[in-house]
Amino acid sequence: MKNTVEIRWHGRGGQGAKTAALLLAEVAFEIGKYVQGFPEYGPERMGAPITAYDRISDDPIRIHSNIYEPDYVAVVDETLLEAVDVTKGLKKEGAIIINTAKSKEEIMCHLKGYEGDVHLIDARKISEDALGRYFPNTPMLAAVVKVSGIMEEQRFIDEMETSFKHKFATKSEVIDGNMKALKRALREVK
Repeated sequence: MKNTVEIRWHGRGGQGAKTAALLLAEVAFEIGKYVQGFPEYGPERMGAPITAYDRISDDPIRIHSNIYEPDYVAVVDETLLEAVDVTKGLKKEGAIIINTAKSKEEIMCHLKGYEGDVHLIDARKISEDALGRYFPNTPMLAAVVKVSGIMEEQRFIDEMETSFKHKFATKSEVIDGNMKALKRALREVK
């Protein structure tokens, strides 16, 4: 489909990959895009690998399936590089975004010869600094927006702030922490 960006998220249950995919779909919808955001998992438990997906388009989306050849892949937990073929079907002209403190050289051997762009972000450090706890999904969400260019950054920030204010109306510290994490991730993704 022309004018459609497809994103596959890899994470572990409880890390927020599903939530990040759904938030991205919500924000893209708010700026006038056609969207799909959905998880794929069975009866997995906390810590088990999960996959989530986003389709974002300027045109109505008529396909209803998993995404087999994504433009972008977000890896929320770097231990999945050993357990899951995260580059399977990933378009060479696309990119992979990985939550890690490691260097690109240390990561490349886990990407099965993938030749496209590789972007790294230390979502653990960002979330712990901004939120006081490990919630990698917020920085990863910002990194995906930055790398993919699917929306203007300031519009993304504004829409996310509106969303957080709605979801966490009585918890201003959660709103502030998440906004700090988003803004810092936009600056720090490599």
